[in-house]
Amino acid sequence: MEEPKVAVRGTIPKTMKALVAYGRGDYRFEPEYPTPECGPDDIIIKVEGCGVCAGDLKCQHGVAMFWGDEMQPSWVKPPFIPGHEFFGRVVQLGENVTEYELGDRITADQIVPCGKCRFCKDGHYWMCQPHDMYGYQYYNNGGMAEYVRYVKNSVITRVPEEMTVEQALLIEPFGCSKHAVDRAEITNEDVVVISGAGTLGLGMITYARMKNPKLLIVLDMQENRLEKAKEFGADLVFNPGQCDIDKEIKALTDGYGCDIYIEATGNPASVRQGLTVIRKLGTFVEFSVFGSETTVDWSIIGDRKELDIRGSHLSPYAYPFVIENMMKGNIKTNGVVSRIFKLEDWEKAFEYATGKYGDFKVAFTFD
Repeated sequence: MEEPKVAVRGTIPKTMKALVAYGRGDYRFEPEYPTPECGPDDIIIKVEGCGVCAGDLKCQHGVAMFWGDEMQPSWVKPPFIPGHEFFGRVVQLGENVTEYELGDRITADQIVPCGKCRFCKDGHYWMCQPHDMYGYQYYNNGGMAEYVRYVKNSVITRVPEEMTVEQALLIEPFGCSKHAVDRAEITNEDVVVISGAGTLGLGMITYARMKNPKLLIVLDMQENRLEKAKEFGADLVFNPGQCDIDKEIKALTDGYGCDIYIEATGNPASVRQGLTVIRKLGTFVEFSVFGSETTVDWSIIGDRKELDIRGSHLSPYAYPFVIENMMKGNIKTNGVVSRIFKLEDWEKAFEYATGKYGDFKVAFTFD
C-alpha cells in the first residue's frame, strides 16, 4: 500500500524574531512574530544574513515613493518585514516543490514577478506590472527575520557552499550594480564616470573594470570610499567637495566631457553634476532611490547635448554571473561588508548603514 503524501517537508518554530514595519517611521522589533506558513508551492528558508539597503533606510524614513503622497499612492503594504538583500537555507518545502531539498543554500531576486503581465511574458520580469517585492508587502515579507517564505514565482538562485557570508550578502546589490553597468554599454574607448562609491558604486566599479574602459573615474565626498574605489579598479578618483569636477573631467577629455556617467548616489546634486560633465551624445545611467525631487534644465538633455538617458532597476539575470565571478575573484568584495549586527540592534544598524561612520554595507546575521 502506498504511503500517504506528506504535504510539507521540514519543521520550523511557530514564532521568530522579526523587524516589522507597521507604518511610516513605525518599525518595531518583535521577539515572537508568527513564522511564515508553507503552502504547497512555497519554500521556507532560515535566513543566514540580510543586508541593509539605502532603500530600506528611505522607506523607514517615510519617503513618498514608498508611502505615497498627493501625487502617488502608497506602494508598501504594512505590516511587512523589510529586507531584500538576504539568503539562507531551505528548512521547509511544500509538496509541489521538486527542484530543491532541505538544507539547500539559496537566494532570490528582489522582485516577485506575477508571470502574467506583458513584461513577465516577454522576458522583462524585473519590470513586472504589479511590481511586488520582498521586504515591502505583508504577503512578501523580507529578510530582517529568522525565516522567509519564497513563493512559487520567486526567481531563485543557488548559493555555493564555499561562498562566505560576506560575499553572499553582496549578491543582490552587486547584481543591481551589474545591470546598471550593462545599461551603459561600456566599450574600451569610453571615459566612464561613476558618481558614488558606496556599496552599489563599488559593485559598479569592480564590474566596469572588467569592461576595460579607456578611463574609469570615480567621484565621492568621502575619502575612505575613494580609497576603496581605487582598490576596486578606478583609474582616477575625485572629491567634488575639494575640486572643480567639470574642470578636471574636461581637462582629461580635450574639453568634451565623459562618454558615460553612471549616477549611484541618489543626490540631486550628482544628477546636475552629471549633466554638466557629460559630453554631447553621451549616455547617462541613473540607478538610485531619491529622497526628494530633482530639478534640472531639460534643454541640456535634448536641445544642447542630445543625451541618451537610461534608467536601471534591480538585477535581472545577474545572480549567476555575479556569484561565478565573485568566486573567481574577478568581482572584488573585500571589506565591503563592514559591520554585522543582531536584529535586536536594528536601530543602531540603520544608523551605521547611513555611512556616517564610514561603513559600506551593514548587515544582520542569524544564528
